[in-house]
Amino acid sequence: MKIIMITPAPPGSRAGNRATAERWADLLRQAGHQVAVVTEYQGESCDAFVALHAWRSHDAIQMFRKCWPEAPLLLALTGTDIYRHQHEYPLPTLASMAAADVLIGLHARVNEDIPEQFTDKLITLYQSAEALPAARNAGRNTDCFDVCVIGHLREEKDSLRTAIAARLLPEDSTVRVLCAGKPHNDSWQSMVEKEVQENPRFEWLGELDKAEIRSLMARCQLMVISSVMEGGANVVSEACRAGLAIIASDIPGNRGLLGDHYDGYFPAGDEVSLAHTLHRAETDPEYRERLSEQVQALAPLFTPENERRALERALETATRRRADLKG
Repeated sequence: MKIIMITPAPPGSRAGNRATAERWADLLRQAGHQVAVVTEYQGESCDAFVALHAWRSHDAIQMFRKCWPEAPLLLALTGTDIYRHQHEYPLPTLASMAAADVLIGLHARVNEDIPEQFTDKLITLYQSAEALPAARNAGRNTDCFDVCVIGHLREEKDSLRTAIAARLLPEDSTVRVLCAGKPHNDSWQSMVEKEVQENPRFEWLGELDKAEIRSLMARCQLMVISSVMEGGANVVSEACRAGLAIIASDIPGNRGLLGDHYDGYFPAGDEVSLAHTLHRAETDPEYRERLSEQVQALAPLFTPENERRALERALETATRRRADLKG
């Protein structure tokens, strides 16, 4: 099939939407499809259209549906679609959901947070990551208990919550927070620079590429994902495939990946609880090992093979549904 995929993130961006689009394009090409990833759509013909982000891709979705009413349309729902934009901008966001033949949810609890009339369109797809080829713990600093925080510095990620929690740890703690990500704006730039100056347990590594992220995970003892909203973070998939223990904010987007029985949750936005959990992970090897075993048990969900099969299933389902409407 000839597929056009639209994402709001431009080429070269390390935003999650861009990484997802490029990974999906590669997986679909492996399955024999022709895929073009674009940031603007002018009505070009294709056999199927895949949109990332209901609100930001609304105009392109409406144009595609108007120009090619018989072609299948797939829509991947982001965290901001589900937890912000369908409430702040309901008309365009819900119109995009209505136009789609298939909705792709990136964690297992999306069905609880979208309008009921759309849940029958939903297919769950777990984003994939490659397993780390090198041995874990390579280059680990044995003088510190290194904790990584990975992702763009922005409000939705609550990016400095782990740094704030680290300030509350006992004096003899060796926790060091290694933060990798690009500030969303000047305000976040100022906040992270201030944290570097004031917090001896915090290091900001700036924006890292894929290889550098993998190296960071390999040498850390723990990862924290502190987001207040997530559509299904690929960094969780990456940590599971790396066997890296995770402490996660207790939000649907994390529970939908790690499950209700995962032992590493803390209340979102609660640095006191996070500090307690960090201290427990640092001082209790059995707890840390249990988290590591749990993420390793989840790792098979996040293989490229599983993601490619889910994409193919979504494409086949959308094509069948559009054909049924035509008939």
